[in-house]
Amino acid sequence: MNLNDLQCRSATAREKPYKLYDQKGLYLEISPTGYKSWRYRYHHFGKEKRVTLGDYPFLSLADARQKRDDARNLLKNGQDPAIVKKHKKQTAKYKANQTLELVGREWYQYNLDTWGERHAADILYRLEMDIFPDLGAYPITEITPAILFHCIQKIEARGAHELARRAMQYVGRIFRYGASTGRGVRDITVDLKGTLKRFERGHFAAIEVDELKDFAKAIYRNETRIYPQTILAIRFMLLTFVRTNELIKARWDEIDWNKEQWIVSAGRMKKVGTRKRREHIVPLSKQAIALLKPVFNNKAASQELIFPSIPKPKQPMSNATILSGLDKLGYKGIMTGHGFRALAMSAIKEKLKYRHEVIDRQLAHIPKSKVDQAYDRAKFLDERKQMMQDWADYLDTLVQQPSPDAKAKPIGISNVIQLNAKTAIGK
Repeated sequence: MNLNDLQCRSATAREKPYKLYDQKGLYLEISPTGYKSWRYRYHHFGKEKRVTLGDYPFLSLADARQKRDDARNLLKNGQDPAIVKKHKKQTAKYKANQTLELVGREWYQYNLDTWGERHAADILYRLEMDIFPDLGAYPITEITPAILFHCIQKIEARGAHELARRAMQYVGRIFRYGASTGRGVRDITVDLKGTLKRFERGHFAAIEVDELKDFAKAIYRNETRIYPQTILAIRFMLLTFVRTNELIKARWDEIDWNKEQWIVSAGRMKKVGTRKRREHIVPLSKQAIALLKPVFNNKAASQELIFPSIPKPKQPMSNATILSGLDKLGYKGIMTGHGFRALAMSAIKEKLKYRHEVIDRQLAHIPKSKVDQAYDRAKFLDERKQMMQDWADYLDTLVQQPSPDAKAKPIGISNVIQLNAKTAIGK
């Protein structure tokens, strides 16, 4: 006798579980709590078995019969419906767990030994900053070109066109890795070809030498009240003119207080061609030491980074933080982190009359000629120490302002550092 929907709906709970039978092994089981579930009873190689098809009323009578018939077809082909169901459930769970972040980190580890230390750190940092927060939790099979495009657009919106291009490349490599390791995906970045905005790369934006005075004053007065951690990094960059990546990942154990120098490890230096990376010495002026010392004395014992991210103190601050600070100072689009290097090169040559070679070594530039790379080992370290102090003193003269009080001391960089020592460390 066939069941009808009225019977299914009107079935009430009893003291013990009971069954309402349909045909061909299908029945509805009602528990003492009133829970109703469809089950199919069958024999596979002479052994009686049962498989749950779904819950009533979410699975209707008609749909339950269709699932029963599907199970009967599996039996005709020699397959056990319960085993097939378990396999599908495990497969679905596996696919759901194959998130972009899981596959991405697996891809990262697989390729890690083929990259240099700095390049590897940059890739992971970009993934963790720009990709994983938006897409990391998605099963990789469920990410569509539209979802990815929205993520890339957010990177472009802050003006980071080159980073958007790199992010697209990294995601494409992750998808290709996923495809080659059986995740059932393809590289969807091919569908977004031509969607990134065109932009002229050119040189990094940098102000001219005659604009340095106003720029230095803006930094040390900080009238826009930029966050202390950010203005500290910008001031230190002005004094040392290192690459942004070298600055934001600086560690306290790289500072030699006795020799008054900062030693950037070889692994963090930029790799150029096939030339082996070397550690880079940055002589620290008295002003640079005065800037760092109060921060060091007041830091937490576990703090390793000089310029940590505020929300994630175990990670370095973002390059975008530096750009944001420059924007707030009024230099949006006309000054970048890299622009400090071009500015220092021009100003030190023009105003302090130092030779190009000395400045070039301090910028950690690589000689273009292979012969020069092989034989020119001069580091000009003594001259560089003096140059860095002269540079800091020169910045002092630019920032100094005459006081209405004849007895008052002019405010230069050194004095501003002392006056703002507590501000620099957020006290």
